[in-house]
Amino acid sequence: MILSDGAIRRRLAEGDLEIEPLADPELQIQPASVDLRLGREFLEFERTNIACIHPDSEAETDDYVSETVVDEDEDFVLHPGDFVLGTTVERVAVPADLIAHVEGRSSLGRLAVVIHATAGIADPGYQGQITLELSNLGAAPVALSPGMRISQLTFTELTSPAERPYGEERDSKYQDQEGPQASRLGGDREFGGQQ
Repeated sequence: MILSDGAIRRRLAEGDLEIEPLADPELQIQPASVDLRLGREFLEFERTNIACIHPDSEAETDDYVSETVVDEDEDFVLHPGDFVLGTTVERVAVPADLIAHVEGRSSLGRLAVVIHATAGIADPGYQGQITLELSNLGAAPVALSPGMRISQLTFTELTSPAERPYGEERDSKYQDQEGPQASRLGGDREFGGQQ
């Protein structure tokens, strides 16, 4: 069951669901979702001379990713064909009986901007800012303003709370993230990591 606006407000008031800072609840809480705002930090993928990205090597991240922090009252221009990682202003904490779905806003979709490639879920137990996988599928550059409502979260109630929620017990690699985070796929078990 997807939570309605009233259920979202109740869960926020009870404190088991957290979204901070929720600057304007009247604006941000929609009929069945919560709008999240765009942060100021971006990770841009450089066109470099590396042959390819090896998922099993986190050390290479510095070779192809650079961080950009947009100044106050400035925009980040997302060019056609670009893929960058952004972040939400808000930090979320999802309780063990909910799963959060990260979705784009239709107004941005109509400008050919998508906010996630595949990572559209915040698992039960997840805490931290949401990394956004921003792409411009259109033919014209699009200016993205930090602080604008960029994405939305919907919440689905599980049949029972997760027995092993995302977090410390699972050694979850993105727990408590701040700002956009590059891939940590090299930490997966199939590449010799713990996950």
